[in-house]
Amino acid sequence: MNNTIHMLEGVTGTQMNSFIITTADGKVIVIDGGYDQDAENTINYLKNVTGRDVPHVDAWILSHPHMDHISAFLQIMETMPEAVEVDQVWYNFPSLQFITQNQPWADPCLARFYKDLPRFADKILVVSKGDTLDVGDAHFECIYSPNPELHMNVTNNASLVLKMTLGGKSVMWLGDAGVEEGDRMLACYEGTDKMKADYVQMAHHGQNGVEKRVYEAIAPTGCLWNTPKWLWDNDAGLGYNTHGWKTIEVQGWMADIGVKEHYVTMNGNQVIDL
Repeated sequence: MNNTIHMLEGVTGTQMNSFIITTADGKVIVIDGGYDQDAENTINYLKNVTGRDVPHVDAWILSHPHMDHISAFLQIMETMPEAVEVDQVWYNFPSLQFITQNQPWADPCLARFYKDLPRFADKILVVSKGDTLDVGDAHFECIYSPNPELHMNVTNNASLVLKMTLGGKSVMWLGDAGVEEGDRMLACYEGTDKMKADYVQMAHHGQNGVEKRVYEAIAPTGCLWNTPKWLWDNDAGLGYNTHGWKTIEVQGWMADIGVKEHYVTMNGNQVIDL
């Protein structure tokens, strides 16, 4: 295996997050995984990249408890846990009480996660801001973790933000971090280069996530967009840029910053060599 990021296209035609990272020293890392319907595709892709009938995953990272990010993992744990070997599950989720108090209409995926937790309790690693972790050659630093002071957009703003260094390149994984979480990160690292990274996973699928100032601090040369074509085009059926999503605006931000490389799942699975 090489130092490679595999960004998977969803099988449902909607937005989702699913990454598989391989390292030159043979490690495998998964970030999120998508919807229930993506579970089998994720397993099959892991089989292909590892060459094993039962793939081995050294760390499975769950960014935040929305169904388009973690329900594939839960589906695997519920229905086919024997299909993959997982060493560790990294996460840091708010309590169900906190989410329901601040966002009563919240995605029910968090309740499902806590119900399923005993299935993989022996593998969990709760990751917090400032933690550093290594998976073979891949080095991770937790830039931000859920903050109970944020009472708006609470599930997205509970995204675990990680900076990965691998193969001489760095990647900022933003999950679905919102405006408030992004601004908290900027305040924490003002005057440092901690936020800088070669690549950035676009927050909230490239729309309605962190603001331009966060991307300016990251100053990436490449962007990873978990974005289907309808969202990329801001088109809910009436044509290009006719809906209310911010994707076109965010594309403009990246042009202003000078980003030249764009990897977008509307074009299918994306493979980035580091």
